[in-house]
Amino acid sequence: MSVASPSIAAAAADTLLAVRDLHAGYGGSEVLHGVDLQVGAGEVVALLGRNGMGKTTLVRAICGLHPARRGEVVFRGERVEAEPAHRIARRGLGLVPEGRQIFANLTVLEHLSAFERARAGPHDVGASAGAPRTGGAAERIARVFELFPRLYERRTNMGNQLSGGEQQMLAIGRALVTEPRLLILDEATEGLAPLVRHEIWRCLAALRASGQAILVIDKYVQRLIQLADRHVILEKGRVAWTGSSAQLDADPSIWQRHLGV
Repeated sequence: MSVASPSIAAAAADTLLAVRDLHAGYGGSEVLHGVDLQVGAGEVVALLGRNGMGKTTLVRAICGLHPARRGEVVFRGERVEAEPAHRIARRGLGLVPEGRQIFANLTVLEHLSAFERARAGPHDVGASAGAPRTGGAAERIARVFELFPRLYERRTNMGNQLSGGEQQMLAIGRALVTEPRLLILDEATEGLAPLVRHEIWRCLAALRASGQAILVIDKYVQRLIQLADRHVILEKGRVAWTGSSAQLDADPSIWQRHLGV
């Protein structure tokens, strides 16, 4: 099995995302109990764990979609745990949410154009913290079509006319047109056919090769070992294990202990 080489980004001073002692929950129930997590610039980190262990809650708290009760979320050197989601996004965070959340009455091209325009411009109050723009809108959309040729073929189709795999490609594409410094994918290949899953993994490998920082949730551990630099396993809202792809690949007992049904 091909294993991703250890990342030098994690050890570098340029830490893109740092989550420190994060607590979050719903009502009287606490879901996250002091979670720590880091993603370096250009690094791919996999977030693993059985269902109900707090992965999606953690992602939502990072993105400003769910309030943190205690702790810090530091993104690109600034604390953001108290900021609204749209301001965090404009700092350079792109989310591909669980369930895709595609608009039924927008075409593929309209989706991409709307998200491209929503990216902070030079006068936006959050733009100074956002990622630098490269090229024009048409060029950014063209890069998505190059990554996903199927989306170009379906560019005039409405969201509700797309297959599940095409919707996932579109969800990734609309995040990419914002040129995120960090791309977060919640359940990257959930419910997709094997051929479509292969296409998503191909896309993520290409993004990794280009230097895109990624935090990804998925259940296919063997594919994540090939893709990710490091892995963080959550168990009952706490970090149960963290280590490199080489370490995870070398010890299947970690899978059985923390990820087995």
